[in-house]
Amino acid sequence: MGELRRIGLLGGMSWESTALYYRLVNEDVRTRLGGFHSARLVLASVDFADVEAMQVAGDWEAAGALLAAEARGLEAAGAECVVLCTNTMHKVADAIEAAVDIPLLHLADVTAEAVRAAGLDRVALLGTRFTMEQPFYADRLRSHGIDVLVPEGDDLTLVHDVIYDELVLGVVREESREAYVDVVRRLVGRGAGGVVLGCTEIELLIGPEDVEVPVFATTALHARAAVDFALS
Repeated sequence: MGELRRIGLLGGMSWESTALYYRLVNEDVRTRLGGFHSARLVLASVDFADVEAMQVAGDWEAAGALLAAEARGLEAAGAECVVLCTNTMHKVADAIEAAVDIPLLHLADVTAEAVRAAGLDRVALLGTRFTMEQPFYADRLRSHGIDVLVPEGDDLTLVHDVIYDELVLGVVREESREAYVDVVRRLVGRGAGGVVLGCTEIELLIGPEDVEVPVFATTALHARAAVDFALS
């Protein structure tokens, strides 16, 4: 086969999830090609403190400009695609796409393909408050014919707080796992046929073994799509 295409990872939001991307991409390449094969990639990792402050301030324009500049750097370094290693910051995906001449592998599109392939048309979405409350992610899923349910009230606050107070800091607590499982159970009771882990860090906390419906781990799906691109 020819040389692997080079993947550009745009991460640091948080670095905990970016490390998972790096591992999954390389493991998948090794599994598919065998031997000593690993991925050809370049990585840009931002300071999450800067991005988080922009999120809280609602300054999405500045966040988009920051990530667009980082994406241009990846392209200049030889990346042939951009993989944005975060769900929430896909809110500024349009700014990133406009800044480069290489494709952005959009996480919500990759996830929607997996949901549809599983024969589902209604899923629960867990993520940060921004991802759950704002339409940019759910509407992208809906454009693929998928109905989206999100937690309500205290459940929504709990899901968000565990991400920022624990998971982005590398803290994984059994109590939080149990609380997330209860949230998913209530969403299933509302009609969700599966659950989208719409924040990369959530995959550090719960997985298919924890809930009774199909789980769509967006980091794993995104990493696999990146390897598909690299091998195409």
